[in-house]
Parts: sequence; structure tokens; C-alpha cells
Amino acid sequence: MRLLPIIAAAGVLVTGGGPALAAPPQPSRTTIVVSPTGNDRALSQAQARARAAVRAGRTVTVELKNGTYRLDRPLRFTAADSGVSWTAAPGAHPVLSGGRDVTGWTSYDKTKNIFVARVPKGRDSRQLYRNDQSAPRAAVKISRSDMTVTTAGMQINNPALDYLATLPDQKRIEVESQDSFTDRYAPVQSISGTTVTMRQPAWQNNNWGYDTLAHPFAGGQLFLENAYAFLQEGQWYLDPASGKLYYRAAAGENPNQESFVLPSLESLVQIAGSYARPVHDLSFSGLQFSYSTWLSPGSPIGYADQQNGAFIPKAYPQPADYLTSCQSGCPQFEGARNGWNQMPAAVQVAAATRVRFADDTFAHLGQVGLGLGLDADANATGIGLGVTETTVHHNVFTDLGGAGVVAGGVQPDAHHPRTAAMALRNITIDNNLVTDVARDYKEMSGILSTYADHTVIAHNEVSNLAYDGIDVGWGWGANDAGGSTDYQNRGLYAYQPVYTTPTTLRNTQVTDNLVHGVKKVFHDGGSLYNLSANPGSVFSGNYIYDTQHTVGLYLDEGSRYVTERNNVVQDCGVWVFTNSYGTINNTSDNVIAHNWYNAGVTQTPNAVEHNNQLVDNVEVTGTAWPADAQQVIANAGIDTH
Repeated sequence: MRLLPIIAAAGVLVTGGGPALAAPPQPSRTTIVVSPTGNDRALSQAQARARAAVRAGRTVTVELKNGTYRLDRPLRFTAADSGVSWTAAPGAHPVLSGGRDVTGWTSYDKTKNIFVARVPKGRDSRQLYRNDQSAPRAAVKISRSDMTVTTAGMQINNPALDYLATLPDQKRIEVESQDSFTDRYAPVQSISGTTVTMRQPAWQNNNWGYDTLAHPFAGGQLFLENAYAFLQEGQWYLDPASGKLYYRAAAGENPNQESFVLPSLESLVQIAGSYARPVHDLSFSGLQFSYSTWLSPGSPIGYADQQNGAFIPKAYPQPADYLTSCQSGCPQFEGARNGWNQMPAAVQVAAATRVRFADDTFAHLGQVGLGLGLDADANATGIGLGVTETTVHHNVFTDLGGAGVVAGGVQPDAHHPRTAAMALRNITIDNNLVTDVARDYKEMSGILSTYADHTVIAHNEVSNLAYDGIDVGWGWGANDAGGSTDYQNRGLYAYQPVYTTPTTLRNTQVTDNLVHGVKKVFHDGGSLYNLSANPGSVFSGNYIYDTQHTVGLYLDEGSRYVTERNNVVQDCGVWVFTNSYGTINNTSDNVIAHNWYNAGVTQTPNAVEHNNQLVDNVEVTGTAWPADAQQVIANAGIDTH
């Protein structure tokens, strides 16, 4: 007799004429619906319900209805939140917001068209968003000759700036210096007569090392920021003590007919388990993360930027004559290198595996959008690194203070982790639009991956940036096996060992990306950039154009075992550069093959000595690209198939 199976409830398989057989257990599904205006409006309540459902063995989806979810504190996800999908309801566009609307503008100075609005006293922010776009703080540009840098601050040379000594709230004033590859901020302590005293250690830390505020490698712009007196059209100034926000409108503009959001939270989402019990199988889709700030640059430590979001966070011993003896490095500066901190992200992930962000929007944020496995100092939970099998797919990153996505740390545990669970592995960043990011901290690239094993950065479109498009690696070769003669000479190994084993940086795949409209402020760096040994890495199928005639493919200090092939590099001043001058750094053993370029020099010094191989690269005239190059151009960027 033929048995005809039917499916019964409770996971039991019933067969005709025979006994019931147990089917493989299937977890039942629970959907928790959240509304910003309903009874279940609190995301924390939904999170508690989701945890309970997971403990009961259910597969859980938290579905967010349309609207803005205003956070009083960041959402914190631990291992107990594993296995939950957070998603937008069909047709909905939920926004997780760390800000509050600003309304009730009244005229304050009619002659200058300045308006004022009340905000909660004590609330500070470095960002204001007008009509869903970041608005610039009050600022004026000055010439470097207007000031003379001293160890304590600056001496005013230009009589037109004598008014600075009369300004109130002088501790809120900041100096910003846009240099060759650094974008530095330092706050004022006081101004008396023509003497500007700066807050420490921000001032000292911004004025030693490389590409300093006092002596940038190639000039650069200098600004005074964050005083009511600096207000120009479209700019704003916040006075937290009085709870007043000022905005200088354009002629005929009425701010009461516009939207303004003032952020207060410094992070929106914090995801971290432990190395023994990581968060796992957590996903976010269809959500928007918006309205955050980052206040550290206005504190006494300022923002002593070193490169791509890394900064010096405290005072270190310095030579007394650092303004002359340490403007292109010095041995004591190397003692600070392993203590550099990273800019935190609005959405932070650490000690986690199989986390997925898909079809989300990261917009109007005051720092990095998404941080995957940054150092512990960049995570509010105090736990860093340890991210594996994580995917960032088909998201939008725009209008951010810092980079779009950063994966990996810069401190010793990042490149030589004490435990295997700290290492980053198998990170995929694909099919994302990263545009108009790093608006405040302009030295950051669109996407940065430092120390990780097998990061795939594919089919992204990266555009409209002051600095690089996609950067990979860290450490300038100093942490690679055997060390660097260059950094031996600089004095680094008085403060750290010469490692005998490789770092965790390997097998990076940077493929089929579209990079354009980059390098708008900083000439140093490249549209696609690698730093340090990266065995098994490939940069392939990328299309680069509109780069201000800067460097297209850049292999910086210590880059080794990198293959760059089948890329199209258009209208660059230098289409490929290897930092292989002399013999003291290890920018060696790289292959640059079968690329197409239409402009720019080939700058690969000492190629033979360093075994940097250039093979069958083709220069074309204008944009008469051959068929294979045209295929690369057509395939680069977000995959719409």
C-alpha cells in the first residue's frame, strides 16, 4: 500500500495508515511589530520581547512601521539579541534618530538675517541638519601668515583679527587645519591682545609628527570656527550654556518653513558580545540611521589627526623644540604611534559574527557611519575587534562627518591579536553607494579596511570625497614580519617589538568598484590605496575617473604581494605609484598588470630592485578604450542585474 504523507501541526509528519513520525524540528516564527506612535513604541520593549522569543526557540523578526524613532540612548545589542532580524515593514521607511527637531525660530539680528531658536540647555553638538543636509558651523578662513604658531598657541600678525580678543565663549572657538593628508582641529583656551592660548594636549599633538598644523607638507587651508561673530550665510552657532541656536539665513529665507534637526547622541547602535560569546546572526534591513554627533574634537584632546580617522588621544613626552625638530617625525613621536585612537562610528559592531546590514541608509551622521571591529577605544561598550562573516550589502552612505564604512583597528591587537577571537575575517562590503561622506573630517576615505583576513570590497560606487575612495591596510609596513628598516631608523622599535609573524592583513579583494569625484581637497593618497603587506590581495576591474589629476592606484609604504590588474584609470596625474624610493621600506613584490590608462605618469621608482612588476599595461588616447576596458567600465559599480 502506498503511503501518502501530509503535514500536520506541531511539526509532526503523519502518514496514511501508519504511525506518526517526528519531523525535523522547525522553529516557529514570531513577528514583533513596532510603531513610533503605538503602544509598542519603545524599541527597548520590542528588544526585550525578541530576546524572550529567541529563548523560547522562535525565529524572530522585529518589524518597524513607518516613522521616526527618536532615541534617548543608543540601542545596545548583546549575545542575547542574536538570531533576530530588524527590518522595515513593507513600504515603510523607519528612521532611527539621535536628534530632535528645532522649531520656533525668531528674528535675532535683522540686519544680518540671523535667527535664534531655543534648545535644551547643556545640549552640545558639532552638527546641525537643515532640510536633511548637514549645515556648516560658523567659520572664517584665514591665511597662515595671519598667525605665527608657538608652543602655547598662536600670535596674531594680522590687525584685522584683533577683534578675536573681544569675543565671548572663547573656549568654544576652534582652529581647523586642512593639510596634505590630515584634517586637524584644536580648541582655544583664551585670547588676550594678540596672544591666542590653545588648549592642551590638542595643540601640542597637532604640531608634531607629520603634516602638522604648523608645517603642513603642501600648504593647505586654515579656518577659525565656532563663534557667533563668524556667522556667514547658511551657517549656525550653538550656545549650550544659554540653550540658544543661531542660524544666519539667506535673503528671503524663513527657517520656520524648513526642517532643522540637532543631534545629541554620539552613537545610535552598539553591537557587541564577548570574544567567548559573540553576537551572531543579527540583521538590519530597510532602516535609516540618522542624526548623531561626535564631541571629542571640541575637548582638550582636540582632533590630532594622523590619517584616515586615527588621532592622538592624550599627552606624550615631546622634545622641547618639537616645532622645529619634529615636523617630519622624531623618535619620541614614534612612542605615541601604538596609542592612536580611532574615530568611533554611529553604528558600532564588535565581538560579533554573521551580522548583516542590507538596504539600509546611513545619513546625516557626525562621524563614521558603520564601524566593524574597530579598536576598543572606538566602541562605547569597551569591546573592540572580533568581527567575522559579516556583510554590508546594498546600503547608502551619505552626508556623514567621517567615512562610510571602516573595518578593523590600528592598535597592536588589531594586527597581532592576543587571541584568535579578536581577528577580523571574511568581511563583505558590496554594492553600496558611498557618496558625499567625510564632510567634517575630510581626510577619511569612503571605505577603509585596515587589518582583516579576506575583506571583499566589490561593486561599490564611491564618489564626491575630499580624500581617497577606497583604502586598505595600515601600519606603513612597520608591523609586518621582519619589520621595516625605515621605521628602525625612525626609532619605532624602541617602543614595540619587531614582529616575526605576519599581520592579519591578507587576501583583500577590491573588485569592480566605481570611484570618481575624489581627491577634492588632499593631494596625497590615491583613489585606490594599499598600505603594508597584503598577501593574496587583488585590486581588479575597478574604474577610476575625475580625481583632480592625482594618483589613481597607490601602493604606499610596505605594500607587498599586491596584484593590481584589469583596472581602468582615467585622467589621473599619476596613474600608478609605488612608494619604493631607496631600499629602506618594503614596497616590493607587487604585480601591476593589464591595466588601461589614458593620462598620467608611471611612477614606480626602483621597480627592479623592489621586484615590482609592470606587465602589459596599455596607454590609450583620450577615451578610446578597447573593448575589454569598456567591459570593465560597464561592469564597475553597483550591480543592477
